[in-house]
Amino acid sequence: MTHRTRRLLAVILTLAVAIILALATLLPMPAGGPPGSDKLHHLLGFAALTLPATVLVPRRALLILGLAVAYGGLIEIVQPWVGRHRELADWIADAAGAGIGSVLGLAAASWGARGFRRLRPGPLEGAGPQASRKSGP
Repeated sequence: MTHRTRRLLAVILTLAVAIILALATLLPMPAGGPPGSDKLHHLLGFAALTLPATVLVPRRALLILGLAVAYGGLIEIVQPWVGRHRELADWIADAAGAGIGSVLGLAAASWGARGFRRLRPGPLEGAGPQASRKSGP
């Protein structure tokens, strides 16, 4: 996969998750809200936001993390205008999730790079029968 293709895929996946997060956090809350912990939902959602982009473009991990934390803050600022409640704890959960997603993304990118290097043939492998013969007496 070329660098350009990885960047495009990272942008598409990140935008898709960002749209889902915006819909989930800015639309009116259904009666009773979703089951489970609200903070856990924030944490998992923002981990999902940063993970694919960090895996695909690990050199931009800090930028991805910063943008995700800012996005979480922006959502919390906008929420009162759409009938939701602003909470600092939600933004902290967003930031924690973004951090976890970034760390996991960096780990996966590092592991993937090492794994792919092991799969690549060496300089003499796959070069035909002549390349595999040992030279010398």
